[in-house]
Amino acid sequence: MSTTPTISWSEDGSARPDQPTRSAHWHSESAMPPPRRVVVADDSTKAATAYQLACEGTALLWRGDFHNARQLLRAMSRRIDRKSNPVRPDATAAESFHLHRRARGHRARVLGRLLVLLADDHSLTLRRAPDVRRACTEAYGPPRGDRAVSLTELLGVIGAHQWREKGVEVPALGDGVRIHPHYGVFSPVRGEYVDLVARTPLPAHPRTAFDLGTGTGVLAAVLARRGVAHVLATDIGPRALVCARENADRLGLADRIEVTGPALYPEGRADLVVCNPPWLPARPTSTVEQGVYDPDGTMLHGFLHGLADHLHPGGEGWLVLSDLAEHLGLRTRADLLTAITTAGLHVTDRLDTSPHHPRIHDTTDPLHSARAAEVTSLWRLTPD
Repeated sequence: MSTTPTISWSEDGSARPDQPTRSAHWHSESAMPPPRRVVVADDSTKAATAYQLACEGTALLWRGDFHNARQLLRAMSRRIDRKSNPVRPDATAAESFHLHRRARGHRARVLGRLLVLLADDHSLTLRRAPDVRRACTEAYGPPRGDRAVSLTELLGVIGAHQWREKGVEVPALGDGVRIHPHYGVFSPVRGEYVDLVARTPLPAHPRTAFDLGTGTGVLAAVLARRGVAHVLATDIGPRALVCARENADRLGLADRIEVTGPALYPEGRADLVVCNPPWLPARPTSTVEQGVYDPDGTMLHGFLHGLADHLHPGGEGWLVLSDLAEHLGLRTRADLLTAITTAGLHVTDRLDTSPHHPRIHDTTDPLHSARAAEVTSLWRLTPD
């Protein structure tokens, strides 16, 4: 018996038991449970009605024009903004962060209740709907019957497909060279951490390197382009493993980059171990957020405590980490230094850089003060 969750609804909106119902598989990348009540919505549905139903927990299965669905989503979003409570002026940085996350979670839940139905070939049978079959196959794999997803998730799938086609330019790899992220894999749009790895002096004659949590494989590619003969790249995410392999092939580096997993550390030792863990010790709410949030700093501590046992004599580890968590009151610098010392490691050098992304200039962002003060560092570590 299949354990795949499903949703059910009546096309005429009737809840009478004698009326026929339809059902479809339910899918949510953020692990939202299937809605208990689903009603049909179309071009005649008012934004106020949709917003009220969604706030009450009722999902709306869209049967109208695709572009009108997007307009309805924007109208619901505006209502959330008008009713949301701003972060208190007297709140601490940590309180502001948690209030901000709570507000974003509420927004995601409400907007996530506007649903669309993908047919058994991943097509979207709505007026003026784009062809989403390829994008959905890339994100979800081969189709397996009708599938209901939130419109917000589908728009993310479409956007990810466009990024995958276009790619992200990475100057550290050369003029015009691009990395192509897959859906659910963190994109290297913030280049400061890549530049740190590209300009930090390498240990003497490194022949082997590990890139832990490789994601798109961008840091593995930088190391290979810098002359490391064999780079072993790991990740715990199946999508990341496929993505990193494809990027290594695309860049002509498949003979120097070996992608393996799911694991943090591979077997054996290396001359250099690089790790760019998620920067914020909090719980992710979706696959994509796993590139930003690391519950309890699990990956950070796993890297630190495993480093000495995976280095050749004379080797070193590079920890690439933002101090945003420190400015948000989620971790202190003393916490980080204690974790390094407890792992039997010594800091030999630290290189810093400031991010240049647009959000540091957005004064309406409730986390603006923390973002404006952020510094990203590459910590060079060796065993005691």
